[in-house]
Order: sequence, then C-alpha cells, then structure tokens
Amino acid sequence: MGSNLILGIVIAIVVLAAVVYGIGFFMRKKNQEKLKALEDRKKALFDSSIKEDIDAIKKMHMVGQSQSTFKEWEQKWEQLSTDKFAELESQIFEIENLNEAFRFVKAKAAVEKAQKTMDDIEDEIGKVRQGFKELRESEERNSLKVQQAMDVYEEMKQALRDNGDQFGPAFAEVQKQVKSVESEFTQFITLNTSGDPVEARDILESAEKHTFELEELMRKIPDEYEKLHKTFPEQLEEIEEGYQTLMEQEYVLPVGNFAQDIQQVHHRVEHSLEDLEKVEISTVEAANIETADQIDQLYDVMEREIEAKNYVTKNRKAVADYIQHATSNNRQLLIELDHTSQTYTLNHNELARVRGFQTEIEEVARRNDSVDPQLEAHEIAYSEAQSFYKEAYRILDGVESEQVEIDQAIRELRKGEKVAQQQAEDLEFDLRNLKRLVEKQRLPGLPGDYLNYFYGVTDRLEELDDSLNQIRVDMDEVNEMVALCKEDLSVLTEKTHDMLDEAALTEQMMQHANRYRHSYAEVKASIERAFDLFYYEYRYKDALDEIGTALERVEPGAFKRIEDFYYENREELV
Repeated sequence: MGSNLILGIVIAIVVLAAVVYGIGFFMRKKNQEKLKALEDRKKALFDSSIKEDIDAIKKMHMVGQSQSTFKEWEQKWEQLSTDKFAELESQIFEIENLNEAFRFVKAKAAVEKAQKTMDDIEDEIGKVRQGFKELRESEERNSLKVQQAMDVYEEMKQALRDNGDQFGPAFAEVQKQVKSVESEFTQFITLNTSGDPVEARDILESAEKHTFELEELMRKIPDEYEKLHKTFPEQLEEIEEGYQTLMEQEYVLPVGNFAQDIQQVHHRVEHSLEDLEKVEISTVEAANIETADQIDQLYDVMEREIEAKNYVTKNRKAVADYIQHATSNNRQLLIELDHTSQTYTLNHNELARVRGFQTEIEEVARRNDSVDPQLEAHEIAYSEAQSFYKEAYRILDGVESEQVEIDQAIRELRKGEKVAQQQAEDLEFDLRNLKRLVEKQRLPGLPGDYLNYFYGVTDRLEELDDSLNQIRVDMDEVNEMVALCKEDLSVLTEKTHDMLDEAALTEQMMQHANRYRHSYAEVKASIERAFDLFYYEYRYKDALDEIGTALERVEPGAFKRIEDFYYENREELV
C-alpha cells in the first residue's frame, strides 16, 4: 500500500514535469517565432532604399528651402538609424535572454514592447521616405524648369548665331543681354557648387526671369524689324510712286500737304529703328501700329480719289441732265397747278411747295455750275465733286418724288370730283326712294322729329350739290360732305324703317285687340288712346307701346307672336 502510493506520486511528478516542459517548450518556440519576425522586419528596414534616395537627392545640388528641408529629413533618418535602431536592438537582446531563461511572461511583454517600437520606427521611416520622395519629385520639377530655362537660353544663342540679321539694329543689345543671362547661369552654378544655396537661389530666379523676358523680346523683334526694314519702306515707296502718278494726271488731293505726310511717316520709321536699337520693344510696337494706320490713311486718300474720279466721270453729264429734267418737270407742274387752281381749291400748299422745289433745283444748278469749271481746271478734288453729286442726287430724288406726289394728287382731284358727283346722285336717288316708300304706306302723318331729320338730310344734299357746282371746287370739303351725307342717309334709312315697322305693327296689334274691345274695358280704352296717338299725333312708337301693353295683359305672349309673324312676312305686309 505504501509502495503503490509512492509510485503514484512519482508518476504524477513525472507527468507534471512533462506538462510543464511541454508548455515551456511551446511558449519558448512561440516567442522565438515572434523574435524572428522582428528580426525580419528590422532587416527589411535596413535593406530599404532610403540611403539611395539620399545619395540621389544630394546629386541634385539643391538650394534654398529645398536644401533646408532635405537636411531636416536627413537628420531625422540619422536619428532613426542610430537611436531608434539601437533601442530596438536592445529590446531584441532582452527578449532573447528572457526566452533562454524561461521567463516567458516577461519575454511576452518584452516582445509586445519591441513590436510597438518596431511599429513606431516603420511609421517614422515611412514619413521620412515620403518626405524624400516629395523632395526628389519637387527637385526634379525644379531641375526640369532650370533645364527648360537653359534650353531656352541655348536656343536664343543659336538664334542669334543663325539669324542675327533678323534683329537689325537690336542685334548688339540683344547679344549683350544674352551674355548677361549666360553670366547669371554661370554665377548660379558656381554658388551652388560652392555651397551658398540662398544666394544661388536668388541668382537662379533672376536668370530664369531674364531668360523668359529675353525670349519674349527676341520673339517680337524680328516681326517689328520686318515692318520697319521692309514692309513700311516698300509701302511708302509704292505710295510715293502712286502720288507722283496722280500728280502727273493733275489730281487734286483733299489734304493739306500729302508729300509732307509721307515724309512724316518716313521720320516715324527712322525713330522706331532708333528705339529698336535700344530694344524698347513696347515703344516700337505702339509706334508701328500708328505707322501702319497712317500708311493705310495715305492709301485710302489716293484710292478714294481714284474711285471718285471714276464716279465723277460716269455721273457728270447725268447730274447736269437730271437738273434740266427736274427744272422742266417743275415748270410743267407749275403750269398744271395754275390751271388746276382755276377749277379746284388747293388745300395743301401745293404752289408754295413747287416754288420751293424750284429754289432747291436752282441751288443745285448753281453749285454744279461752280464745280464744272473747277473740274476742268483741276482745282477741286474728285472726292469733293463726288460728294456734291451724291448730295445733288439725294436732293433731286426728293424733289422728283414730291413732284410726282403732287401731280398724282392733281389728277386725283378730277377723278375725285367725278366720284363725288356720282355719289351725290346716288344719295339723292336713295333719298327719293325713301320718300316714295313712306308715301306708299299712306300714313296719316309723319312725326315732327322725323320730318326735321328728313329735311336736314335734304338740305345737306343740296349743300353738296352747291359745293360740286362751285367755280372752284374744294374737294376736301366735298369729300367731307359726302361722308356726312352718307352717314345722315344711313341714319334716316334706319329711322324710316323703324317708323314704318312701328306703324304696321300698331295696325296689326289694334286689329287683334278688337276681339277684346267689348270684353275688357281697359283694352277698349287702350285702343282709343292708341288710335289718337296713331292718327292724330303720329306717335307710332307710343301707340305700339300702348296697345301692345294692353294686349299683353289680356293675352300673354300675343305681342311677341304678332311681332314674329310680321317680321317673317314683312315683304308682303309693307
């Protein structure tokens, strides 16, 4: 019993020892794996290309702020690669010792601390690497810009060598400025190499600025020199030749002194060449614009005179003929007006207007008589004569237009009289027809207001006849009276038909009302009242209202029925 217990205890101890050893072995192996991972990460950091980035950036010869930024990142990298990596090495060494001593809990904590340090280092190195990347890319862009400036500079030098004659008098000054830019670039390289980044940056910026300014200058100078050296001189030569030809043909130019104007342009070109020699390009550009404008004006003067001569040659006789034509027309129109004024009243100042035309025509003729000898003697510019001819056409066209208008109005007077005469006859005929229509109805009498209106229309027609029979007919008055007569007759016609309808309807109503005469006293009284109004007072409308009201009281709807029947059969009843 005792030996079995001892054996059990021994076995339990062995098992426990095996378990403890197994756990220890597992934890130690796990820590070793984590330690290896840290070692691999550390090696990867040391194998990174940061050192290569630093060497590449150093070769860029940075200046100014870029160099300061580079030094800051380089110091950051040195701090990481010394202090932080040393701290990490120490932590890894501690982990190895703890793991070998089977102090697994402390080893685990040390691993976690080392992993945190590794994370921080990786993060910081990532920032450094990104900083170097941005700096390198920035410097590459800057280098490209510097290279572009250098390329432009080289192109300018080449342009001066190959096409120096295109710069004319500006060549020496441009060459001087190119050498000045070259000096700045040389100074920049010297300062940058010797390690004076601040001044090197200032010199570089100045060199770049002067390079691109000079490039713009060299781009403009050939064009402006071409104008001054070739374009303007050739144009001025052509103008001088043209001017000489015009003088030989005895042209008169409408300017103070054309030859002097040409010389002024020559002087402007000479002054511009002097400004170009000093490379005052903005002054030259502005002056060349004005010079081109002055040359255009000189061309315009000559071209206008040549065109004006053609116009004057074609229209000289035509203007003279037009003046004679207008004079003849006006004379004939005055005769027509004199004859017409004996028969018709002229209400639109026709005679005064035609006399005014004569004054205008005579003034045009007077000016033409002055221009003709001046043209013959070559004392007037063709453009001035052209201007007069166009003005003469405008005046004579206006006169002829109004002459035609007045002539047509005269002819319309005769036509209008015939039309008015016919209208007067038609109105009198219509009035007689109305009178016969009324007489045909054999009414007991006519209302006073109707008679007054009838006689008024008759009087108006008589006035119209009198106006048409005057020695001098006033057609404005006649036409106005015709319109009034038409309106009066229209109203009289309406009044006549209304009166006849009222009388006929009254008779129809009274005939129908007689059937109630003995049955209704009020109907009898209305019949008697309507009878008096109809036969003695001739108030047909009042009579119709009287009998119609009475009939409607005893036989509702009778009035409307009788009225409808009457209008449906009026042609037979009236």
